[in-house]
Amino acid sequence: MKVHTKTISISSTGNLDAHDITNQAANLIQISSCTNGTITLFTPSSTSGITTIEFEDGCLKDIKRLFDELADSDKYYAHNERWHDGNGHAHVCAALLGPSITIPFLDKHMTLGIWQQIVFIDFDNKPRQREIIAQIVGD
Repeated sequence: MKVHTKTISISSTGNLDAHDITNQAANLIQISSCTNGTITLFTPSSTSGITTIEFEDGCLKDIKRLFDELADSDKYYAHNERWHDGNGHAHVCAALLGPSITIPFLDKHMTLGIWQQIVFIDFDNKPRQREIIAQIVGD
């Protein structure tokens, strides 16, 4: 069993900025020495998350609307009292989405569905430079 750990860099504008990272993940698998295994993508951030969706405008608008309804940035968040950074809603959204995803791959190809892309979403209220940890395990 081999383990390869790499990073994917993202320049994010925040405020539900979504990035399709499918190709970056696929490229990391291609350059690894693993043919079959899993890739785990993890964001070491408490205000961003990773999922799979169809990466198209309508779906992205629906996701944004959903998170805006669930965690409206204008609502009261106790977190904002502590740090006064106004991103309490971003922490709630990130907790709902989750920080990681694991995808199996066979013959160096991820087993994603035809309409599935890997999407990183930054919920924070300001631009950030993000690093996503990619860990490939396999043989």
